[in-house]
Amino acid sequence: MSDAATTPSTATKLVAEALGTFLLVFGAIGTALVAGEVVGVLGISLAFGLTILAGIYAWGPISGGHFNPAVTVGLAAAGRFAWKDAPGYIIAQIIGGALGTTLIVLIGLFGPEGWLTAAQDGGFASNGFGGASPGGFGLGAAIIAEILFTAIFVLIILGVTHPQRGTAGFAGIAIGLTLTLIHLASIPIDNTSVNPARSIATALYGGGEALLQLWVFLVFPIVGALVAGVLHRALFEPKGSVPPAPKEARVK
Repeated sequence: MSDAATTPSTATKLVAEALGTFLLVFGAIGTALVAGEVVGVLGISLAFGLTILAGIYAWGPISGGHFNPAVTVGLAAAGRFAWKDAPGYIIAQIIGGALGTTLIVLIGLFGPEGWLTAAQDGGFASNGFGGASPGGFGLGAAIIAEILFTAIFVLIILGVTHPQRGTAGFAGIAIGLTLTLIHLASIPIDNTSVNPARSIATALYGGGEALLQLWVFLVFPIVGALVAGVLHRALFEPKGSVPPAPKEARVK
């Protein structure tokens, strides 16, 4: 078969990115808001890990399975994704995430009396520091956590999806478990972003404080992703051996 017959179109890739980000936000944030008191931090963390795992296997072969602007930027910095394609991916991810929280709001309109108002007054599972931090952690803690955990996440993705050294069909499991671990460690700090699209999606309905603090969860996950991409390229990809973008960035 020709490449034209087997290679997804740009539009198809963008739809896949929007769907994957939608699944991540709708499933995991929905769990946090609707069942958070029942399942606790462990259940919410697993919801993030399971939704990203499902999205990767469902749509990763189409778009690469980024579902996160920081991942897109990190892959581009590592030479595994074309910079020219990054804006389209990021826009699709933001749209998908916003759709996820919007549908949660629509469900909430038909929920128990006062549920939606309480969810929004509580920040709608938005990221935050200081008074908005689940554990009372300050701005410095949020900045360090977002840089560090995003860098770890992107480094793991770059490692397990490498065309020669990667874990082939198990990459999605490794990525999902890593995201679960990150949430277990950092939900008490700032409700865990490592994904600007997720942060935008919840801040839209989280009220004034969530919107005022959103910049932290846009800037510093991107910083962490850039650090990871540059480090991976410098340490693990000898000069001239970086796999061509974007095919090798896909989870298989």
